[in-house]
Amino acid sequence: QVQLVESGGGLVQPGGSLRLSCAASGSIFSIYTMRWYRQAPGKQRDLVAGISRDGSTHYVDSVKGRFTISRDNAKNTMYLQMNSLKPDDTAVYYCNADIQSVPAGYPSGYWGQGTQVTVSS
Repeated sequence: QVQLVESGGGLVQPGGSLRLSCAASGSIFSIYTMRWYRQAPGKQRDLVAGISRDGSTHYVDSVKGRFTISRDNAKNTMYLQMNSLKPDDTAVYYCNADIQSVPAGYPSGYWGQGTQVTVSS
């Protein structure tokens, strides 16, 4: 089994910063692309940023220049540094990863349980 566990969410004032972490554990042979999604109340879950195994990144336009995605392959962990936070960034943030559990297998998609980020004065 594979588990993804997010941490680092919380309440922050507009203009503040938070750093989210997503740690993968369990039966892991290789982790491919990792992603952060977010879901605001009453809205669909949207992609925020993604990072490939070799470190290539992409971001949704609304967070470019403010958020930075990174990963530590040795620790099976992904991060999201969020700066200049706005009230519109308020959402539950989920990590997602394509993980191959065994050498002869194929990668499957896994989700974490989510962590709440609230930006409010």
